[in-house]
Amino acid sequence: MDRYVLDRYVLDLLEIDRTQVAAAGGKGAALGELSRIGGVSVPAGFCVTTDAFQRVLATVSGIDDRLDRLARLRPDDRGAISGLSAEVRRSIEATPIPDDLAAAITGALAGHGDPAAAYAVRSSATAEDLPTASFAGQQDSYLDVVGPAAVLEHISRCWASLFTERAVIYRLRNGFDHRKVRMAVVVQRMVFPEAAGVLFTADPVTSNRRIASVEAVFGLGEALVSGQVNPDVYGVRDGEVVARTITHRDPEGRERPTLTDAQAVRLDALGRRIEAHFGRPQDIEWCLVDDGFQIVQSRPITTLFPVPDVGDEENHVYVSVGHPQMMTDPMKPLGLSLWRLTTRRPMLEAAGRLWVDVTRELSSPTKGPRLVKVMGQGDPLTGDALQSVLDRGDFITVVPDEPPAADPAAPAPAPATAQGAQGAQGAQAASRPEPLDTDPAIVAELIDQTQASIAVLKHEIRTKTGSDLVDFILSDIKELQRILFDPRSTEVLMSAMAATSWLNEHVQSWLAETNVADTLTLSAPGNITSEMGLALLDVADVIRSYPEVVGFLAKTEDENFLDGLLTLSSAGGCEARDAIRGFLDKYGMRCAGEIDITRPRWSEQPTALIPTILGNVKNFGPGAGAERFERGRQEAAAKEREVLERLRALPDGEQKADETKAMIDRVRTFIGYREYPKYGMISRYFVYKQALLEEAQRLVDAGAIGEREDIFHLTFQELADVVRTQRGDDPLIRRRKEEFTSYQALTPPRVLTSDGETIAGSYRRNGLPPGALVGLPVSAGTVEGRARVVLDMAQADLEAGDILVTTFTDPSWTPLFVSIKGLVTEVGGLMTHGAVVAREYGLPAVVGVERATQLIRDGQLIRVHGTEGFVEVLDEP
Repeated sequence: MDRYVLDRYVLDLLEIDRTQVAAAGGKGAALGELSRIGGVSVPAGFCVTTDAFQRVLATVSGIDDRLDRLARLRPDDRGAISGLSAEVRRSIEATPIPDDLAAAITGALAGHGDPAAAYAVRSSATAEDLPTASFAGQQDSYLDVVGPAAVLEHISRCWASLFTERAVIYRLRNGFDHRKVRMAVVVQRMVFPEAAGVLFTADPVTSNRRIASVEAVFGLGEALVSGQVNPDVYGVRDGEVVARTITHRDPEGRERPTLTDAQAVRLDALGRRIEAHFGRPQDIEWCLVDDGFQIVQSRPITTLFPVPDVGDEENHVYVSVGHPQMMTDPMKPLGLSLWRLTTRRPMLEAAGRLWVDVTRELSSPTKGPRLVKVMGQGDPLTGDALQSVLDRGDFITVVPDEPPAADPAAPAPAPATAQGAQGAQGAQAASRPEPLDTDPAIVAELIDQTQASIAVLKHEIRTKTGSDLVDFILSDIKELQRILFDPRSTEVLMSAMAATSWLNEHVQSWLAETNVADTLTLSAPGNITSEMGLALLDVADVIRSYPEVVGFLAKTEDENFLDGLLTLSSAGGCEARDAIRGFLDKYGMRCAGEIDITRPRWSEQPTALIPTILGNVKNFGPGAGAERFERGRQEAAAKEREVLERLRALPDGEQKADETKAMIDRVRTFIGYREYPKYGMISRYFVYKQALLEEAQRLVDAGAIGEREDIFHLTFQELADVVRTQRGDDPLIRRRKEEFTSYQALTPPRVLTSDGETIAGSYRRNGLPPGALVGLPVSAGTVEGRARVVLDMAQADLEAGDILVTTFTDPSWTPLFVSIKGLVTEVGGLMTHGAVVAREYGLPAVVGVERATQLIRDGQLIRVHGTEGFVEVLDEP
């Protein structure tokens, strides 16, 4: 046998390590690496490499055309995928294996003993068992294959299984190119175990890294993997079985454990050795043969949320920053580092998200309960999760309080926005400062200060380049902090929230009316975010009169469409362009996920606004913005008159009415400001971004980086080093891009422990209708309508009267609120954006409804109970 052919097409497992994924596929590389770990036994075998697959695939008739057609299909086009993928499989299986390749394979069989023995023939794709995607179960494997001819036949079947319907759909959904994924095949001597199963070195339910989960069945593990039998399950922690569920019974009905406790503990120790070798938790398939464990597969568990690295072995509890910020998507390194530079609270990073360590607060007998209360007021699920940690009694050690000079208890996961002020409010509940005078001039002065500071920034940054630019931005962040953390700004926010609470509590007590502040704050003046939604209605008013403009916008996909408007033959193009540009001048720094500086702004991708503009043209008449604002103002005024009149009829009514009037004036004076600090911060971020992208272009021109957007995958300090040295780090940037892609597949929990355990809170409410989806009531009222499940604002197609169902909303979603009549989100709290704007627009809203976008299907009729906090699904779509 030609040694070149053998080395190129067939490799013994002992010749393979983890670096050879390109040749041996994910499974083959993992098995080869496992064979190198001391104390780990792997059934003997060899790998038919991806070169062999490529050689055969190149001879398949019509394969290029079929792969091109597959690549153009959508993941939901199941019929076309099924038919075309079946064609590809049949053509691969019908293609003969070249004689020299077949001889290399049969020769390897002979080298492993009896060629007539039973073998396992197992698929090993290059995109399988990877750290970022497991592709588990996407390709086929075969057991008990006997004889050289049968082995060759099943190798061809494994190659063909790269194009099973489920594998094609999986690649389409996850962005993997069909042509770039290749197939190796592992051939191993069969073992016939007494028991087999799966070991997860982290609990697959809770993600706790300290608890291993062993699933075991008698005989081969195929029945377990295929779901045909229920396994025995053993939980192992610190060398001890801490939980077991035995499903197997003997003929007399007595428990018949698949493993002894000692065997389960021994298997856990073996799994920990494998986990340590690969550097991350593993999903391990094992067989028990003659009281020894054979490992037949190990892949990384790709669904676990990473744990912040704090460099110690102590217990820690982390609270998500993204949930109160309505931004649970991952952020790129530049965005993360800039946010961390902005806030004064230390934050940790994991999977592109930020976390606050609240361990010290929870360990305090006074601060812990107060923290739970404050967090629970904003988001009951977070509060309940923290309470569950405290209730355990074995994870957080309560220690005596420190002297009064210690840090405040509030988690303050955000700068001085409404959410951050809510934490401050809770921390200072026992000793609030004297209330501000109800003076609109205070708000006007704060806004003028922000605008003047931004104007200075825009003027001074124009001349800065290189390291001077980086140093200038670092210096300006201190100015940003000065404005964000201005005590007067926090006092305004706290005063508005305190007045809101006072009104709700006292009017409920005196008049038995719930959430009266929701109506009293309708069309409150000065809310920059609510005004943004109404301003886009004004843009629609300009465009509505020009059919050619409407038609042009409906078809364009060009981000430079504003200039294209000027080429229209009929009137209206110039007017439409000026209207949109006017909107962008004031709001163009906003976008979905806007706290991440790397996200594209509306000024950079104005096509994101087109669906909303066209929806406004279709669903509303002229003057709808002003009419809506005036309607809300009149409704608030009418509610004020009604409440004051009813109060005056009570004992001590004049005093109650006077106190209530003062609080109404206070809330309407200050409540609109709560959205402004974030607007000012995002405005400043956009100035930074524009300057940094200009610097990035200079780095591209100098050959330091490949493209401008590469800087998004560097922290601010790393970017400063690249600017200073004019040398980039291409491998680092590539790795960061791959990591970011993997982070997008993860859903962050609200609360996470240092053991990796994701803590899920619950609402703990009774008396709800059967099937109701429970959440947090944030805007009163009950409404029925068609559910529109929208995951991307730019893809929204809403009609008047629809109910928006989405994961979360930040200020960029506000323009959609003018069309809907109700709101349901998976993430949110009383003071988060969706709740604030829903109340001011008078939209019944329930937030924090877990898995709402999965449990509610687009087009279903639903009923939103914004006062009680639940959603009912009334029919099928």
